[in-house]
Amino acid sequence: MAKTLEGKVALVTGGGSGIGKASAVQLAKEGANVALADINERDAQETKEEIEANGGEAFIIETDVSKEEEIEQCYKQLIDRFGRLDVIFANAGVNGKITPIEDMAVEEWQQTIDTNLKSTFLTVKHAIPHMKQEGGSIIITSSVNGNRTFSNFGFSAYSSSKAGQMALGKMAALELAKYHIRVNVICPGAIETNIEENTHPEQDNLEKIKIPVEFPEGNQPLQNRPGHPEEVADLIVFLGSDASRHISGTELYVDGAASLL
Repeated sequence: MAKTLEGKVALVTGGGSGIGKASAVQLAKEGANVALADINERDAQETKEEIEANGGEAFIIETDVSKEEEIEQCYKQLIDRFGRLDVIFANAGVNGKITPIEDMAVEEWQQTIDTNLKSTFLTVKHAIPHMKQEGGSIIITSSVNGNRTFSNFGFSAYSSSKAGQMALGKMAALELAKYHIRVNVICPGAIETNIEENTHPEQDNLEKIKIPVEFPEGNQPLQNRPGHPEEVADLIVFLGSDASRHISGTELYVDGAASLL
């Protein structure tokens, strides 16, 4: 069977772990050459090695995606290496500071917005010149916490950044349609990744804003477990391929229906 992304070139931001890593590996298995943009080259090395072990080609570009000059340099290196760009997976992000609004420093708010929302804007903006001629697919990682779920107390900066990504994706889908560039937004729920490792909620402060609500017992309704990164990666391959050629401006939830509770 022919590979769905044979001859294509994909950029994955935050490709060193979790959803980014699983998606990069799956994109490569389907024939794409993959550029991995990560803030630390060492973090993406394991992803690169796994792709190469499967016979694919991967290229790490150390990039702080929240800085415009580094994003510009990232695309320059990618084009110099592969000569084209077909798929963007704007996936890099953090949970940021988890604290009540009144206790959050402006700097903490701004860091989350820059890492999640500003970086997505820069990734999309500087991809356009390289995709206008041939078209392509841009996929943005938002979250159920930016549009369906607002009960995670202390996540105001994170949720705001994720809501912003949703709006940006829809605006870009219309603006870029004439170039045959599709833009879609994925909204994962609970997925087994390591993003929680760098998250340190201020539990004592959060107690003063929590609302006593009794949530349903159990986990994900569909599978009764968190999702796996590979289950998100399968969606990324679909959205990056021509199989989704008439889908743009759409949000797709990957949460086993949990956010509908």
